[in-house]
Amino acid sequence: MKENILKCLGNNIRSLRAMQGFSQESFAKHAGIDRSYMGAIERGQRNICMHNVEKIALALKINIYELFIVRTDNNDTERNT
Repeated sequence: MKENILKCLGNNIRSLRAMQGFSQESFAKHAGIDRSYMGAIERGQRNICMHNVEKIALALKINIYELFIVRTDNNDTERNT
């Protein structure tokens, strides 16, 4: 069964920010988002608006669609639709 879209998004954000060397707190500040809200996003507990998705993508210097790529167990990728 596929993972919940909010959890997938949160996991992707957490992974991408960690790969760029940001702590959650420093990244939230960099993206202009409250740290506790960022934590809830990464845990898949918030239904994030597209404005904040854009802020996160810009802070990560990636395209928005890259936040929604589902990574499967065998390292294949597919778009989450």
